[in-house]
Amino acid sequence: MNRVAEQKAVVLLSGGLDSATVLAMASEQGYQCYALSLDYGQRHRAELAAASRVAEALGAVKHKVIRLDLAAIGGSALTDAKIDVPEQPVEGIPVTYVPARNTVFLSLALGWAEVLGSGDLFIGVNAVDYSGYPDCRPEYIEAFQRLCQLATRAGVEGGAFKIHAPLIELSKADIIRSGNRMGVDYAVTVSCYTADAEGRACGKCDSCRLRRQGFADAGVPDPTRYR
Repeated sequence: MNRVAEQKAVVLLSGGLDSATVLAMASEQGYQCYALSLDYGQRHRAELAAASRVAEALGAVKHKVIRLDLAAIGGSALTDAKIDVPEQPVEGIPVTYVPARNTVFLSLALGWAEVLGSGDLFIGVNAVDYSGYPDCRPEYIEAFQRLCQLATRAGVEGGAFKIHAPLIELSKADIIRSGNRMGVDYAVTVSCYTADAEGRACGKCDSCRLRRQGFADAGVPDPTRYR
């Protein structure tokens, strides 16, 4: 039996390529996976339907969707319709960065994990083919893991938390190859920042460019539906 069999894990699931791969990895390691998606006011809400498809396809024990309104503070092209999503690469941190998003998401995942009696959280951040987001770096993951020990009853009473970020040093091509080996159906995922209601991708945003190049580099046919 896998050494982590019967252990619970909370997996942040956006409905995109990376998070689908992470859910498959956690499941392959023997975890009982509790998938968590956030309806945070994102313009690409088609990813939530994709998350539901991915959770079902990969056998999540439960898929929870929590609603919160990050659009109320704005500051990102993903939550403010007045800010255009760039169609060309930009220098520095792009306007698609959502202020404190991963901190908010991991905090909610941490709360659910504590309720479930789980010490394992999975997130699909990537520091190689990422878009310059500060909350996708190894230093950030290490810092949040320390916070887990300090900020929870389970932590101060001797429990141990682990933030699993298995994609953090992989290229997009490596991620796709890993998912392909595990049988992940990337056709049901949505990565595009401006995906339409049917989940069709623009093919121009940063996320689309990274995804398309990843499939090309991996030598795997791209199943993405472009509009």
